[in-house]
Amino acid sequence: MAMTTTITTEGTTHGAALYRLLAWLSPAYPVGAYTYSHGLETAVEDASITTRAVLVDYVETVLLAGAGRIDGALLAAAWRAAEAGDDAALDAAALLAAAWRGTAETALESMAQGTAFTSVTQSAWPEPRFAAFAARHPRRLAHPVAFGAAAGFQGIPLRPALAGWLAAFAANLVSAGVRLVPLGQTDGQIATAALHPVVEAAADAALAADLDRIGTAAPMLDLLSMRHETQYTRLFRS
Repeated sequence: MAMTTTITTEGTTHGAALYRLLAWLSPAYPVGAYTYSHGLETAVEDASITTRAVLVDYVETVLLAGAGRIDGALLAAAWRAAEAGDDAALDAAALLAAAWRGTAETALESMAQGTAFTSVTQSAWPEPRFAAFAARHPRRLAHPVAFGAAAGFQGIPLRPALAGWLAAFAANLVSAGVRLVPLGQTDGQIATAALHPVVEAAADAALAADLDRIGTAAPMLDLLSMRHETQYTRLFRS
């Protein structure tokens, strides 16, 4: 029985679109997200993060005042450009995302995952407009832009795509914290549940963002990332 795509005016996702979104957000999708901690490893080594509550605070800061704030806005911009068929705006989002990284490791984190996402998505979920976009930016697509463009081209509504991507970003950091602190698996799920309103707030901010005026205000995250580059013992790539 063939699956169909049904999208309502409320932005809910059904059928093939929902299946694609769930597949792209699954930990099994081979983008390598599990290898990155976004500076969390250094914070744990400093004993700055020792409890579930502080881990939640860290991830909240990333989503609302750090990379999540920028990446959400970039994802939304890429989705809108793809959905409208505006190649110039889509290319502009890709170039801005490639430039907007505070440290070498956060650049690696975003670009390597974007490259992996682009490659596997073209193989498993081919779409000619996405292929043309990727060809214009070979191995230079940040993860949120690649994801947003793919969702826009393949009929996945913006709000579910955005909230889902941010939730997956948060879940990966929680998973890293569970391994590093360490915390129990139940603590990890409690942290994930506590972050739900944060993810929704981050999605709201991304939808309303103006890329000409957006910025971040979490310098400690960049400092932790820079220190991680020379951390002696590391489990993660960032």
